[in-house]
Amino acid sequence: MTKAARLIRSAELASVEYAYAAVADVPVRAVWAAGACPLDPAGATVCPGDVAGQTHQVMRNLATALAEAGAALTDLVKTTVYVASSDRADLGAAWQVYREHMDGHDVPSTLLGVTVLGYPDQLVEVEAVAVLPPR
Repeated sequence: MTKAARLIRSAELASVEYAYAAVADVPVRAVWAAGACPLDPAGATVCPGDVAGQTHQVMRNLATALAEAGAALTDLVKTTVYVASSDRADLGAAWQVYREHMDGHDVPSTLLGVTVLGYPDQLVEVEAVAVLPPR
């Protein structure tokens, strides 16, 4: 659970691998992260054709971007995971790696398959919102 927010689960809803909502009591400091992509430092897409490999890079890049903003994966309150595939096995592979990196921090998240993402050979992207205590 984050330092500035609490994750909400409900006994009235299906038991799933993420919270249904997150609550942040004001005042908080918010971080909106652009979609993290599977790019190496030179800007090349890593692991073409490998959803799991790309997801590892995406999550490392997301963690780096958050760290630059003074946040961590454990400060996330919402994510969206995009996978350029209509195959649920690919979505499941991305989700499994995503959850490894989240290490039990089961924030509200949306997982969806899309037709195409912005970079050549890109299969995965994760965008996120984090909240932190005010400075």
